[in-house]
Amino acid sequence: MGIEHLHTRHEPIELPFGQAIGCSYRWPGGQYCVIHTDRGILGCGLYDCSIASQFGFAVAIARGTPTNPLREPEDLLNAKIADVSQMAHDMGIRIGMLGIDALSILLGNPNQ
Repeated sequence: MGIEHLHTRHEPIELPFGQAIGCSYRWPGGQYCVIHTDRGILGCGLYDCSIASQFGFAVAIARGTPTNPLREPEDLLNAKIADVSQMAHDMGIRIGMLGIDALSILLGNPNQ
């Protein structure tokens, strides 16, 4: 198997309250996705909030399921937040909120 089986995507995502960078990575048997902002990330379940907390990173995690996987960055927008790093929590991101609302906070909108 070679790199022809890999799919990567990195591009700006326009949101009502700012711009972020969406990334996805897929290969036979797996995938992950993330949205990067200048204050932290919204990612899939691949990321570890306890490690992010040790380094002071703002990380909010949404988790897909086998029947509803998170494949592309846009899939994160309507997914519920399942875990947050301490810095993300301190910013106001909470478990159970939607990804789009977490991104609003990560992009500096404190009105969530």
